[in-house]
Amino acid sequence: MASDKELTDFLKSVEKRAFKRTVYAVRDDDAALDIVQDSMIRLAEKYADRPAAELPLLFQRIMSNATMDWFRRQRVRNAVVQNLSSFETDSDEGGDFDLLETLETADGQLGAESAADSVGRAQILLVIEGEVGQLPARQREAFLLRYWEELDVAETAAAMGCSEGSVKTHCSRAVHALAKALRSKGIAP
Repeated sequence: MASDKELTDFLKSVEKRAFKRTVYAVRDDDAALDIVQDSMIRLAEKYADRPAAELPLLFQRIMSNATMDWFRRQRVRNAVVQNLSSFETDSDEGGDFDLLETLETADGQLGAESAADSVGRAQILLVIEGEVGQLPARQREAFLLRYWEELDVAETAAAMGCSEGSVKTHCSRAVHALAKALRSKGIAP
């Protein structure tokens, strides 16, 4: 088990190199500093009970994982911004884009969703979430992988370790069970 002094000395010895390495990877000083600090905190919180000799490899693994997580978050953020930017108007039209102005209400008119509709939708989503939680484990897993994670049948079968036919059966049963449960609660498509 590493002592507090050994842990502190180790972190002091690697902080500058870790920062430089991360800056080269992410090309953003602020993000690099956050990654290094989070990695140091994670090492101190979760692995302080390990021998001092294991700290360098543990810290490198934590840093690598934190950097990869940062890249994943950036990819998601960029995808969202890119998708929203496709709604923007041309500069020739001279108008600012407002996503809320493009939403249509149920009767086909443009406008924002009412508070009652928003609350009703949130309540329905809670009921659906509860019903999904009631599904048998394999049906729930197949349903979530196919329709939430948007994996295709082959990818779902590989993730679940079963045949594609089993995935189709599990998904079909899950959909039918959910439809029946939701109809019994007065929720219809």
